[in-house]
Amino acid sequence: MPDEQLTYRSAGVDIDEAQRALRAVLGDVKATYSESVVAGVGGFGALFRPTFGDVEKPLLVSSIDGVGTKTKVAAMVGDFSFLGHDIVNHCVNDILCQGARPLFFLDYFGCSRLHGLMFEEILRGMAIACKEVGASLVGGETAEMPGVYHEDEIDLVGSIVGVVDQDKKLPRGKMQPGDSVIGIASNGLHTNGFSLARRALFEIGGLSVRDEVPGLGRTIGSELIRPHRCYFNSVYPMLQDTENIYAVAHITGGGLYDNIPRILPSDIRVVIEKRSWTPLPIFSLIQMTGNIPEAEMYRAFNMGVGMIIIADRFIAPALVQRLVDAGESAAVIGEVQSGSHEVQIL
Repeated sequence: MPDEQLTYRSAGVDIDEAQRALRAVLGDVKATYSESVVAGVGGFGALFRPTFGDVEKPLLVSSIDGVGTKTKVAAMVGDFSFLGHDIVNHCVNDILCQGARPLFFLDYFGCSRLHGLMFEEILRGMAIACKEVGASLVGGETAEMPGVYHEDEIDLVGSIVGVVDQDKKLPRGKMQPGDSVIGIASNGLHTNGFSLARRALFEIGGLSVRDEVPGLGRTIGSELIRPHRCYFNSVYPMLQDTENIYAVAHITGGGLYDNIPRILPSDIRVVIEKRSWTPLPIFSLIQMTGNIPEAEMYRAFNMGVGMIIIADRFIAPALVQRLVDAGESAAVIGEVQSGSHEVQIL
């Protein structure tokens, strides 16, 4: 028999620290609650009383995703504050592609050993991002699992539920040859392609997060950790007052090549003119350093286009102007053609 008594803490799991960190941000979390939240964080399950307002035929839309290996770059930089924004914004953008507004959000945080201040930063970021789009942060799971995760390694996943009126859900299936493809700018990699980026920049290129991106005056680290941009507040209002937006695509893993076909009818293709925008300098650095083929770049990364809108060509200029007025950088970057359910980038 061992002389020393074994505790959960000595085995590597500190329940008290997790509870302390949660209490520290509980005010921020509760600030996201709407009148629909009956019971949130603290119970075995959250209770949410849905109120759909003027939505006549409500459909619930759900999605789940993670921030991937961006967490490793966060560790290299020593800044985790943006990750909460990343996961919320990613999930909100995904259900926006069905025309949905968010109702509530839950998270999963996994680690080998919980660092309370880091956990607080991430949760506070989630709360801020949820409040910006009217979503309630109603619960989550904090999993401290030594032996499963490597030391100082974390994992972050989010799940979201939203609502859309059946008569306004996307895609609407009305697109036809001649319609316009509008691109809305990203602010960097968002939450995709980091395994390839890390391999190219740090393993092959031997660069550091402290090195500058040529001609930019900012470090590689600061460019890589830019928070995933949320398009809800600029795009959702347009979906409510025009029927001539036919589809929306969130450009995540798979890039333009794989995400746009998810919203196309079987007899439609999209042609993108890459000269219509300039990819951000971080993408050029990744491609040059890693000697990555151009087609692979456009499949692994968003290449500076975070969201695509397909709309009637006659209203496209007005939509672009509305997006610009809302603070986005947007332009017509291609068109819809008859074809075989594919994307061509010329």
